[in-house]
Amino acid sequence: MENDSLYGQVIRLPQRKLRKARTPEALGARPTLTDVHPAKPGDLAGVGFVLSLLARTTGPILWVQDHASRRENGHLYTPGLKALGVCQPVLHVTVNHPRDVLWAMEEGASCGGLSAVIGEIHGAPGVLDFTATKRLAMRAETSGVSVYLIRSGDPGALSAARERWRLGALPSRPNAHDSQSPGKPQWQAELFRARGRPPGRWIAQYDPDAPRATDRLRLVSRPDAGAVAAGAKPVPDRAGG
Repeated sequence: MENDSLYGQVIRLPQRKLRKARTPEALGARPTLTDVHPAKPGDLAGVGFVLSLLARTTGPILWVQDHASRRENGHLYTPGLKALGVCQPVLHVTVNHPRDVLWAMEEGASCGGLSAVIGEIHGAPGVLDFTATKRLAMRAETSGVSVYLIRSGDPGALSAARERWRLGALPSRPNAHDSQSPGKPQWQAELFRARGRPPGRWIAQYDPDAPRATDRLRLVSRPDAGAVAAGAKPVPDRAGG
């Protein structure tokens, strides 16, 4: 049989027992479906935010893009993945139609050997309805595999996602070693719908060099957002995997 892989590589998925979802006390703590909406066209803050949540995982990752998303957001850039701490194998699948993205995501969400499943769908196609997202959420919560759906160009259609984020780009923080170079990334993060967590707006700051993995991604309260977190303390990252 002809091998249609770009690199001819075969990744063996480890066996993993099904587990119960954990209490969502921190970002990514509960394996489920999370929607990520870019704040404006061509804004890749949502992609960076999802990658920062994956940096703590160790198993393979499935990433699926439809044709319109590839034109809007481009392909994954391997050096960029490593800069954010994502060093595990990534199975990158490109398809033409959103229905194929949903099918691949649902199949991937059933595989306990994966750390996470990420899908990119552009716009608000008819196949991406409440039922489709409900199926993804149920698969994720049953298998314990976190699922992220990056919805570029989506006006905010109905979704069964347990958390729905809107991400926008911000200038990076100052570089401690070179004032002319970009520093560590940060984004505008708005949680506009969630279960088990109050909505709010934060500045998401990512530090790949933090000693503890749980300190890499922090949500820092914005001055104009009011009291959005108890004690206005940063919320740590504990990505499931």
